[in-house]
Amino acid sequence: MNIRQLKKEEKELIQQAAEAIVAAFADSHPDAWPTLKDGFEEVEDCLDPEMVLLVALDDAGKLLGWIGGREEYDFAWELHPLVVDPATQRQGVGRALVAELEKRVKAAGANTIYLGSDDVTGQTSLSGVDLYPDPFDHVRNIKNLRNHPFEFYQKCGYVITGVVPDANGPGKPDIMMAKRIQ
Repeated sequence: MNIRQLKKEEKELIQQAAEAIVAAFADSHPDAWPTLKDGFEEVEDCLDPEMVLLVALDDAGKLLGWIGGREEYDFAWELHPLVVDPATQRQGVGRALVAELEKRVKAAGANTIYLGSDDVTGQTSLSGVDLYPDPFDHVRNIKNLRNHPFEFYQKCGYVITGVVPDANGPGKPDIMMAKRIQ
């Protein structure tokens, strides 16, 4: 696997990246990037010179996945999004992309990477319930009901730092996670 920065002139890889984000989120977050047009818009946003957009390619140059990162604070970057082609999930692509982004962000002087991992389809025990008045009690007792990615990020060293109740509508929270990289 080869991981490198995506370039604006690589139209075929941009096409593959747009297709991958639509496919990867179709089940878990169907309203995020429902069309190829939406996928292209997200890829274009991530190609902003202020961002890092890394692609993982197989030996033939086919896209396996991609990751975006953006400096949001002086010492903290947001990981957004992480996309792995459904056909190549659970083969180390996501873990390799996260590790490479961490390496580059650390070299840029950041201390922390953070992310939000939405639950809009009832994948965790935080979905479909009123998290008030004590969101942290719910976070403390979180259960993964249907393959939510928060456990993937935990295996990569990220911790749950909070939750935004109802971020995506009633009972549809965003689970906030972060990792110190320095």
